[in-house]
Amino acid sequence: MTGATGKLGGRVASRLLDRLGADGLGVCVRSPERVEALAAQGVRVTRGDYTDPAGLEQGLAGTTTLLLVSAAAVGEQALTQHRDAIEAARAAGVERIVYTSHQAADPASAFVPARDHAATEDLLAASGMRWTSLRDGFHADSTAFWLAMAQDGVLRLPADGPVSWTTHDDLADAAVALLLDDGADDGPTPALTGPEALDAAAVAERATRVTGTAYRREVVGDEEFVAGLVGHGTPEPIARMLLSMFEASRAGEFDVVDPFLPALVGHPATPLDAVLSAAAG
Repeated sequence: MTGATGKLGGRVASRLLDRLGADGLGVCVRSPERVEALAAQGVRVTRGDYTDPAGLEQGLAGTTTLLLVSAAAVGEQALTQHRDAIEAARAAGVERIVYTSHQAADPASAFVPARDHAATEDLLAASGMRWTSLRDGFHADSTAFWLAMAQDGVLRLPADGPVSWTTHDDLADAAVALLLDDGADDGPTPALTGPEALDAAAVAERATRVTGTAYRREVVGDEEFVAGLVGHGTPEPIARMLLSMFEASRAGEFDVVDPFLPALVGHPATPLDAVLSAAAG
């Protein structure tokens, strides 16, 4: 698997180690020193980078099923890295790729990364390998970031719509279930989502109840939001990518609650309250 140093990938690696033992798991990462704990337990650790296809091919040698965690990039940079990673996996003899996509993956999505995910799914479909695309719900810890950034308890965000916030733990459980299911259907999964869809106003209300700290939601204009991020050092392209999340949510792109995830993992999807409570300490 790639991405073993990230929030999702680290959880997947831990679960796979428990299920498969060290002999059944290999991780290919840019910084092997960050997974020394896995190496110490006997996990095969190799160096690999999406920007170095030849090195990645060497790192993936002997892999049959690969968890390909999406690149930390957007636009053509993301697609180039994904294209090269898929080709490196094919050249290394990988038989099946499980890719971390997004619930809103669509070439017409307002959410910039969702367009990249859709294009990557097209690359996988043309690869000649078996593939599964994990249509992951929007990461619930984004709401904890909102709370941390709220000044005077006010969530100043653009107009939005409901989002089916989904925890990394649930998504890791889903990834492991599908990685270990060699009979899983090729193609994208149904949306892997949390149990309810909540907009920012509902998040503020829920956070107030769960944490005991008063929060309220204030709508700001799109350009004001972008200007505020840029003023605090965020590059404008990244600021507009972040804005696209709100544009997509108010278009209803994340307002999906699907029963597939709890059926797959064998337990209810985790409610947002648990994330908000943990964020409060």
